[in-house]
Amino acid sequence: MHARRMILKAAIAMGLGVAVVSAPALIGSASAQAQEKTVRIGFQKYGKLVLLKSKGSLEPRLRALGWNIKWTEFSAGPALLEAINVGALDFGNTGEAPPIFAQAAGAPIRYVAYEPPAPKGEAILVPKGSPIKSVTELKGKKVALNKGSNVHYLLVKALEKANVKYSDITPVFLAPADARAAFERGAVDAWVIWDPFQAAAEAAIEATVLADGTDTVSNYQFYLSSQKFLESDPKVVDAILEGLREVDDWAKTDIKAVAEQLSPSVGLPVPVLEVALKRQAYGIKPIDRKVITEQQQLADTFLALGLIPKAIAVADAAGTPAP
Repeated sequence: MHARRMILKAAIAMGLGVAVVSAPALIGSASAQAQEKTVRIGFQKYGKLVLLKSKGSLEPRLRALGWNIKWTEFSAGPALLEAINVGALDFGNTGEAPPIFAQAAGAPIRYVAYEPPAPKGEAILVPKGSPIKSVTELKGKKVALNKGSNVHYLLVKALEKANVKYSDITPVFLAPADARAAFERGAVDAWVIWDPFQAAAEAAIEATVLADGTDTVSNYQFYLSSQKFLESDPKVVDAILEGLREVDDWAKTDIKAVAEQLSPSVGLPVPVLEVALKRQAYGIKPIDRKVITEQQQLADTFLALGLIPKAIAVADAAGTPAP
C-alpha cells in the first residue's frame, strides 16, 4: 500500500492527469453501452437502401432510438436472404423471386413493404449482332442468370409466353459479374439481368434487349425483415421504412442528382444510372393482398417446375397484409 501511495504522489507531482471515476459514473457508462444495439442491414449495389446509406440520414434517426447500424453489401438477393436465415442480418431488400426460395427453405423472413412494378428494369439480353431475334429462338440455347433472383421468374414467364419449355433451354447460373464475362466472350447465348447491370451492358457493349418484363412480370422490389427482429423491434423497422420513404420522395424528383450521388459507390457513369433510375419504380408501400397473391402465383409456378422443394403459403410470411 505504501508503494502505491508513493506512485500516486509522484504522478500528481509530475502533473499527470489522474482521473477519479465514481462508482455511479462507471455503472452509468456500462449501462449506456449495454443499451446500445445494432441493426444489421443488407443492401445491394443499387437501389433505395444504398441511396439511404450514402445519404447518412438513417443513422441519426436510429441513434435517437438507441441503435447503431451495420451495413453489409450483397451481390444479389438470394445471398442476402440466406444471411437473414442464419441470423447474420436483420433487414434487407430483394426482388420478387428470392423470398420464394428463402421461404421454401424455411427462412424466417417477413415481408414489410414493396415498391410498385418496374417491368422494364430487368431484361433478357443478347449480344450485339446476335442471330437470336425472339424468345422462341432461345430453345436449345445457353442462358445466363443469377439463380433464385428476380430474373429467374422473368425467364420462366417469358419462355412460357413464347411456348418454350423451361427444360428446352440450358440455364447457366452465374452471379452478375461472372455472367457479364461469359456473355461477352460468347460462352452463353443470352443473359437475363436487372438494372443497373442491364443499363451498363446496353451502353458499354451494345447488348440488345430481347424481352423485358413488360406484359410478362411485375418485377417488384421487396423490403424484408427477419421474423425475430420484426417481432422484437418493430419501431426500428418502422424507422427504416420512414427513412426509405424520405429518400424515395427525393429520388423521384431529381433523378440526375441521385445518379450523381450513386455513381462513385456503384462505379457506373451518371448517364447509365439515369437510364436505370428512369426504369425504376417509386413509392414504398405497405404489403397488400394483391402483391401477396402475385407472389403466390410465382411460388406455385416455381413449384410446378421443381425449382422449390415444397409448396408454400406466401401469406404466412406477410403478417396481416392490407386489403
